[in-house]
Amino acid sequence: MAGVDHLASERSKARFDVGEMKIVWAGSRHTFEVSDRISRLVASDPVFRKDNRAMLGRKELFKNTLRKASHAWKRILELRLSEEEASRLRFFVDEPAFTDLHWGMFVPAIKGQGTDEQQQKWLPLAYKMQIIGCYAQTELGHGSNVQGLETTATFDPQTDEFIIHSPTLTSSKWWPGGLGKVSTHAVIYARLITDGKDYGVNGFIVQLRSLDDHLPLPGITIGDIGMKFGNGAYNSMDNGVLKFDHVRIPRGQMLMRVSQVTREGKFVQSDVPRQLVYGTMVYVRQTIVADASCALSRAVCIATRYSAVRRQFGSNNDGVETQVIDYKTQQSRLFPLLASAYAFRFVGEWLKWLYTDVTQRLSANDFSTLPEAHACTAGLKSLTTSATADGIEECRKLCGGHGYLCSSGLPELFAVYVPACTYEGDNVVLLLQVARFLMKTVSQLGSGKKPVGTTAYMGRVEQLMQSRCDVQRAQDWLKPSVILEAFEARSARMSVACAQNLAKFENQEEGFAELSATLAEAAVAHCQLIVVSKFIEKLQQDIPGKGVKEQLEILCNIYALFLLHKHLGDFLSTGSITSKQGSLANDQLRSLYSQARPNAVALVDAFNYTDHYLGSVLGRYDGNVYPKLYEEAWKDPLNDSVVPDGYHEYIRPLLKQQLHNARL
Repeated sequence: MAGVDHLASERSKARFDVGEMKIVWAGSRHTFEVSDRISRLVASDPVFRKDNRAMLGRKELFKNTLRKASHAWKRILELRLSEEEASRLRFFVDEPAFTDLHWGMFVPAIKGQGTDEQQQKWLPLAYKMQIIGCYAQTELGHGSNVQGLETTATFDPQTDEFIIHSPTLTSSKWWPGGLGKVSTHAVIYARLITDGKDYGVNGFIVQLRSLDDHLPLPGITIGDIGMKFGNGAYNSMDNGVLKFDHVRIPRGQMLMRVSQVTREGKFVQSDVPRQLVYGTMVYVRQTIVADASCALSRAVCIATRYSAVRRQFGSNNDGVETQVIDYKTQQSRLFPLLASAYAFRFVGEWLKWLYTDVTQRLSANDFSTLPEAHACTAGLKSLTTSATADGIEECRKLCGGHGYLCSSGLPELFAVYVPACTYEGDNVVLLLQVARFLMKTVSQLGSGKKPVGTTAYMGRVEQLMQSRCDVQRAQDWLKPSVILEAFEARSARMSVACAQNLAKFENQEEGFAELSATLAEAAVAHCQLIVVSKFIEKLQQDIPGKGVKEQLEILCNIYALFLLHKHLGDFLSTGSITSKQGSLANDQLRSLYSQARPNAVALVDAFNYTDHYLGSVLGRYDGNVYPKLYEEAWKDPLNDSVVPDGYHEYIRPLLKQQLHNARL
């Protein structure tokens, strides 16, 4: 089959060491080896089959997910996998399940907000999965506005208990994954009320179901919220609804690391600073950015391989049509997404370092970098998830009609991924948080307080307001310093302009509401600068392997210049560059696409994804697309019979004109 030959010849064109690029993508040789071994282990296990997911009914899909989660746990124990290996195994099983919330939210919440005693009591049970937990914060009526939550936890000094209650329909917990059918326990967020006073939202560990027969405990109404977007996709997750009717829990089940309620009902702050809670938030958002690079790279891998296999138009004398990947219109849509996948990978790596740095500083009672770290992770979560959701859909379009088939893997990947734009902070709300931080940073510039971390460039604001881009030739845009200065000037000028417009309002909050769309754009500019600067920083490291660094330089330049092209209005309106310089950037971008072209398939091979994990007929490693598409079609349940169910009842009477006349 020609498809196989296409990819073999594509791989032979690579101008870099693919094996070494795999190490760069993974982050280290150790991480690569663990991922490679575990991904193959999962791919070879028939229990983890997933090619039929989109055809299963909800109940069957959910039961199959429970079977996979149980089998995964069994394999983890049998093989005595380390925590790292177990995490990779769950990742490569690639099915949204209750375990995601148990390990990703329930356990970190107890570690971050529980006292040492509470951790000693609950974590061993959670680690052995003798209890299964979820994270119940969002309600039917409130999501982003956590301070608006309505669930109450009222202390009863007579019994030394909290009474957990849902006073309204809108106070029902709504959306938590794992809640609907599986979780035995939850960290519940509720308004703490003691001695008639509301002390705001706090976390509480609450048992929801019996550990004997799994029935809900008295006073608890619980269930699944229903089908969600897409076939298969996130419908393997039991997102739940939960109502409390005066449910009593011991006082000791309030998460008390930061604040406590005494036996007498007095609310007291502990010595542990409240800011520690932000450490958990930085951790969760860092994992979301890492997930964005994984999801986007999957879509890009599928679209790149298929673009090399697919031929259309442009037939030469020998009758061979042109590979779709050779069209500039395809390259200009695909290669920036390939570059983005690498860019998000590296900024995710840096966020891991940031989390470690923040954690160390918090333990030393140093909170100086916390506001900046919080704003930075909020902004990067927003930027990367929005770009990834849009990018997956663009990859589907890049695959033409076949991309719309479930067997392409792209519709389900999109449906699974898009909620990331909403959970852990709505993306627009997060941008506005970043904008508030930027406005505060600008307002303090004259006070002598130096901006830190990713806002350090604001300390040179006077220079950036005056600077002029000195690009004269297209290749000048390949200088990292030139790219950085253009992005810094654009971001600084947009932030300063917003601050100046805000100052015109007597009421700052009114001004913020009125200018919110412009403020969000300034936040995007700042976050794009962070991603570009971290990609450039990565390239300053020693990167071994023939041609590896050169390919990453090409991708870095594609990422930066594509953003410049996409947001040219920002760069021009702020005077950061001239229209001529914008035109030269475009010329350089076209040249970069040509340089990326021979390496495209090898660059997605470096992700090292098994065919099982990709889950796509179009993205197969061997490129044998058409026979496999044909084969997949016959697996559909509709093809179980030649004559469809309903033929004799509906189609035959229609064809024979034997329909009974009916009065409409």
